[in-house]
Amino acid sequence: MAKKKRLKRVSEKSLKSLLSKKSILSSKSEGISKEKLKIVRVPTGIPGFDKLIEGGVEVNSVNLVVGGSGTGKTIFSTQFLIEGLKRGESCLFVTFEETKSEFYSNAYTFGWDLAEYEKKNKFFFLEYSPEKVMAMLEEGGGEIESIVTKYNIKRLAMDSVSSFALLFNDELAKRESALVLFEMIRRWNVTSLLTLQEDAEARTVGYTTSLEFEADSIILLYFIRYKGERKRFVEVLKMRGTNHSTKTYPIIIGKHGVIMGSEILKEELSAK
Repeated sequence: MAKKKRLKRVSEKSLKSLLSKKSILSSKSEGISKEKLKIVRVPTGIPGFDKLIEGGVEVNSVNLVVGGSGTGKTIFSTQFLIEGLKRGESCLFVTFEETKSEFYSNAYTFGWDLAEYEKKNKFFFLEYSPEKVMAMLEEGGGEIESIVTKYNIKRLAMDSVSSFALLFNDELAKRESALVLFEMIRRWNVTSLLTLQEDAEARTVGYTTSLEFEADSIILLYFIRYKGERKRFVEVLKMRGTNHSTKTYPIIIGKHGVIMGSEILKEELSAK
């Protein structure tokens, strides 16, 4: 398991600068047309999952993957990028926690050779320190936006926004920073998956609520004791513009990543 990094708190001066950036980003996005003749779907690459969401997540949407430790969030988001790479799309993975060597090594156990895609300038990995995070917010995109623009990035995964929240001292600052982050991602015109480290069954009001409100979709991953064993499950809590399934499905992490099983009713889970 990757070692957690010690994050520095954001100063009051930096926070004021951040909030001023929020208004600038908002004004830049006001002129974007919201008219949609037909929703374009982006396949996730998770076997069995896309049938629950009409073929995939919406193109250029911001999607939140919420779950506790070990539920499969990082694998889920990486598999989403792998699907894009298979389709010839350029992809970017941004982490606040894991080193490049750890990430590449873990991915390789599933047969995903990210180093090869990196050599072809199709896959990019950014390990962000707290200082870089603040620079990104204050500059309105920074290095991430440069890569997105230069290499025409289509898919972005960010792991995890829980660490991002630790930079801020109070709930208001956390919520404001979340808004800035989401506005930037939407401006980049990428389809993104953001992971959030939190028990999907016991989510708290505050920063998590702000993220969930802003996100276009929320995918829950969690452990439940079922038939005497702890099993992983997935559920789509919300997905805008999509007639998605509201049922609960078991998932397994196999040698090629996440695979979804047949539906299980919540009533059945509660009875176990």
